[in-house]
Order: sequence, then structure tokens, then C-alpha cells
Amino acid sequence: MENTGPSGSCLVENQHSVCFEALTEEENDLLEKNTIDIAYKKGEVIAKQGTYASHVIFLKEGLVKVFIGGHTKDLILKIIPADHFIGLSSLYDGNTTFVYSASTYVESVASLIEVNFFRSLLRRNPQFAYNVINIQNENAAQVYGRFYCLTRKQSNGLVADLIMCLSQRVFKSESFCLPLSRSDLADLTGLSIESVLRIMKEFKEDGLIETKGKNIKILKPELLDKISRFG
Repeated sequence: MENTGPSGSCLVENQHSVCFEALTEEENDLLEKNTIDIAYKKGEVIAKQGTYASHVIFLKEGLVKVFIGGHTKDLILKIIPADHFIGLSSLYDGNTTFVYSASTYVESVASLIEVNFFRSLLRRNPQFAYNVINIQNENAAQVYGRFYCLTRKQSNGLVADLIMCLSQRVFKSESFCLPLSRSDLADLTGLSIESVLRIMKEFKEDGLIETKGKNIKILKPELLDKISRFG
């Protein structure tokens, strides 16, 4: 059977804090002076599409969705867990606004780094700039994989892909409590709420997963991963 696309396309896996290891002691001191930590409640907007991007956002704690707003339905680009940047795509010459929105799934803490200072770090520290470029390249690859999934995979594959991504990359466990609403699940898969619930029920009846309220336990990860990759 031919592989029809990547699995786990809902987010970038690698942690982003490693890029700060390239900073000197002086640059770290300046970073601290140009950064403020803010706590956000569940459902709060961290970045709004089209507003002035005064800061680069680094998520320290929590879980966030990044999306492009539509008239009737949002397009969720990715889920961002702790230790990841938000808003790097807005850092290009001639642009001063966020190109997408971000809001929290759970209570979260974010570090807001003054955007002009962040740009100065990119200019003065080649290794730091290289690390950020790597992050951006990985982000681009993730988005390509996500759009492949949304346009090429069948409905069962889309739901399996999301469950495996949450298990392997967000919660790092085969048992987890899902903080996403049914509407969020539908937006992430590009399916209707009814379709997502039907497929989840089929997975449960087939013995692939076990559910109790918002708690999910993956019983047959290899089989679910196969559906994710080939579905």
C-alpha cells in the first residue's frame, strides 16, 4: 500500500527554546529587559490577524491554536504547545501586522519579545538567525503537510491523524484529556461535527480507542497510525 502523506501534521514537534542557546550572556540580559510574560485565560486571543505585530510571542505554558479567520468558519493552521514561537511568519520586510490569529485552548503563559529587539538579535547573531530560519523551514513543512492531509486524506484518515498528533506531539501519552471542543475538532479536520463524532464512535466500536467524557485512550496505536498515514 502506498503512503499517502505525512502523519501528525497538526503541529511542529521540535522545541523552539533551543534557539536561545546561541545568545551571549549580554544578549540574554537584553532579551530579559525586552520581554514581558503574560498569563492568558482559556479562550483568550493572544494575537489577532491584521493587528499591529508589536511583539514576537513565545509560548511558555499552555496550548494555542493558530488560525485564519473566515466569514463563516475559521481555518486552523496548527496547534502550538509550550516551548514554541507564535507569529514568526509576520517578521518580513514591509509587514507590520499579524498574518493570522492565535487563541488559547487552556490557561497559558506567553513571553512577548519586543519585535524590533528580536530583529536586532537576528542581525547581530548569525547562529541565532540560523536557528530561527530552521524553525521557519520546519513550520513551512508542517503547513504543507497539513494542507496535504486536508485536501487528500479521507475523513477517517483526518480524524486518526489528529488523534495521533495529539497523542505523540502534544500530550506525549496514549491516554490524555482532550481540551478541544467538538467544534475545534471539526475545524482541525475540516469535517462537520457530526462526521467527527461518527468516526470517533466507529474507532471506539472497532476497539481502536476508548473514550470517557473528554478522556481518550488509544488501544491500538499501530493500527490507528496506519489509518492516519494511508487513510
